[in-house]
Amino acid sequence: MSQKTIVIKLPPGQHGQLQQRLAEAGLSFQPVPHAKFSARGQGVVATLYKSGKLVVQGAEPELFTGRFLEGAPAPEAPRAKKEAEAIPRRACATLGSDECGKGDYFGPLVVVAVLLEEEDVAELTASGLAESKRISDERALAMGAALRERYPYAVRRLDPPEYNRAHGELRNLNPLLARLHGEAIRELARPGLHVLVDQFGKEELVAGEVSDLDIDLEQRPRAEEHPAVAAASVIARQEFLEALAELSREAAVDLRKGAGTPVDRAGREYVSIHGEEALGRVAKLHFKNTTRVLA
Repeated sequence: MSQKTIVIKLPPGQHGQLQQRLAEAGLSFQPVPHAKFSARGQGVVATLYKSGKLVVQGAEPELFTGRFLEGAPAPEAPRAKKEAEAIPRRACATLGSDECGKGDYFGPLVVVAVLLEEEDVAELTASGLAESKRISDERALAMGAALRERYPYAVRRLDPPEYNRAHGELRNLNPLLARLHGEAIRELARPGLHVLVDQFGKEELVAGEVSDLDIDLEQRPRAEEHPAVAAASVIARQEFLEALAELSREAAVDLRKGAGTPVDRAGREYVSIHGEEALGRVAKLHFKNTTRVLA
C-alpha cells in the first residue's frame, strides 16, 4: 500500500491537546529537528513543527486525523504537477542519485542514492513525491525520514574539514561530486540495473567512476522528474539540513543556507566568536564568501 502525506495547519491551542491524546493512545515520541514533537504509531508518523504545521505520513493518514483531530482544519491541497513531471520515463527498477549542499557555503556536501524496485516507482509516482527544491525544509526533513525507513539508500557526506581537504587536492568540484556519486551507486548497484543520475557535468566523470559495474547508466538534466532521483534529492536535503542545524548548535551561530549576504553576516559572526582559523570547520573555504567574511 502506498504512503500518503497530509499537511494541516494546527492552531496553537490544539498543540498540547494533540500531544496528550497521542501519549494516552500509546504512540512513541522521538526528537526531530525544528519540531515540537514527532509521534509514531497507529500506522503513521505524525510530526508537529514549530511553525504549527502537522505532517501526517502513512498508508491511511485520514484515519489518524479522523481519530485525533476532530474539527481540525482541512489538509493543505498538494500542488498540481505537470503530466510530464508526474510520469517517469522508465517504468523499471531504478537506482537514482542526487546531491545537496554544493551551492551552500556552510555545511557538508551530500550525495544520496536510492534504489526503487518497479513497484516502488509506481508507488512513489502515484504519491506525488516532489523533488526537494519544491518543498519546504520542514517537509523535506519529515519526508526524508519516511523515505529512509521504506527504501534502500546510500549516503556519502563530506563535512567541511574533509570537503576542504578533498577540494584542495582536486581543485574542481565536479570530479569530487562524481567520486561521491560513484561510491553511493556502487553500494546499491546490481547487474543490469538502470541507474539514473541528475547530470551536473561531463558524462564521462560519473561513467568513469562506475565503468567496472554492469549497469545501465543514464545521466540527464532534471532527472529528479523520476521518483528514484526525487527520493534521493529529498534524503540528501534532509541529511544536509540536519548537519547544518548541528553545526549551528555547536557554533552558537545561525549558519545560513546558500551563499548570499545573510551567509556573509553569519560567517563574520562565527569568526568573531571562534576565530579565522576555525572557519574551515563549518564552511567551504574556496567560495568567494571567505574573502568577504575575512575582509
